[in-house]
Amino acid sequence: MSLYPSLEDMKVDKFIQAHNTPTASPSKALPLPEPSSDQNEPSTYYDSKAEQTGTSSRLYPELNEFMGLNLSSDALQTFSSSIADQTAGALSVCTSGMSWAAAPITGSDLGVKRAEIRQGVREVVLCKDMDGKIGLRLKAIDNGVFVQLVQANTAAALAGLRFGDQILEINGKSCAGWNSDYAHKVLKNSNPERITLAVRDRPLERTVTLHKDMNGQLGFIFRKGRITSIVKDSSSARNGLLTDHQICEINGQNIIGLKDTQIMDILNSSGGVVTITVMPVVIFEHMMKRMSSSIVKSLMDHSIPEV
Repeated sequence: MSLYPSLEDMKVDKFIQAHNTPTASPSKALPLPEPSSDQNEPSTYYDSKAEQTGTSSRLYPELNEFMGLNLSSDALQTFSSSIADQTAGALSVCTSGMSWAAAPITGSDLGVKRAEIRQGVREVVLCKDMDGKIGLRLKAIDNGVFVQLVQANTAAALAGLRFGDQILEINGKSCAGWNSDYAHKVLKNSNPERITLAVRDRPLERTVTLHKDMNGQLGFIFRKGRITSIVKDSSSARNGLLTDHQICEINGQNIIGLKDTQIMDILNSSGGVVTITVMPVVIFEHMMKRMSSSIVKSLMDHSIPEV
């Protein structure tokens, strides 16, 4: 089963495969959707297939304005050359935990790699600072223990822990059924030189990779970090982004506690590919319950993670 980082990647990959396969039958190929009539975009089509068959029909729309994306000629040349070099006709993107079948638009985007939610369990070893702190606050939810806050420039931040990570064990002891107070007590009483955690990456969150259109828009509206509206026929709509979800990360960078203007600046400064990490609002509000907004704004780690 083939996996793609976004629906646009899947559509473009299928288009390129069909367009670059000499034995492809135009009568059997699925045409890409034409630009909607309410957009002021030129509607042009490839006619090479029509010339081969001696008909006037034009099956393939121009890829450079497909789905509202402004794909440069250099990018199109890269896509085509990548197809010729690979038997599967796919430009692969490989991260530490997954391998896409193809990603002709997304390519080797660092935001996808930074935002990756890896499957499985990893071990994290921490040590306390001079004040006996590791920079971690935990929250018990549904008999599990989760990371509620990672403080910037602390052992927890340097170890790569993130908001929403589930802590399965502390020093070899299962955290199942623990409440928040007991989890913090165990951390407080741990050996300051070695605290071992078993961690599962953000099981209550998901990532959605989006592509900016020719106007630089992703197609969603948010308020206080919460997605309130999805624009019809946008990349957000196509890729299944949902309302009533809280934005936790943008390209792997935690944005919880930032003002909407700061979040907008991060989105605007991002490239054409943006990976959003979201969590249902009902879970997010429960996760942040009894957490002072001033603490989140002043202490939360908002650094860009290393790949």
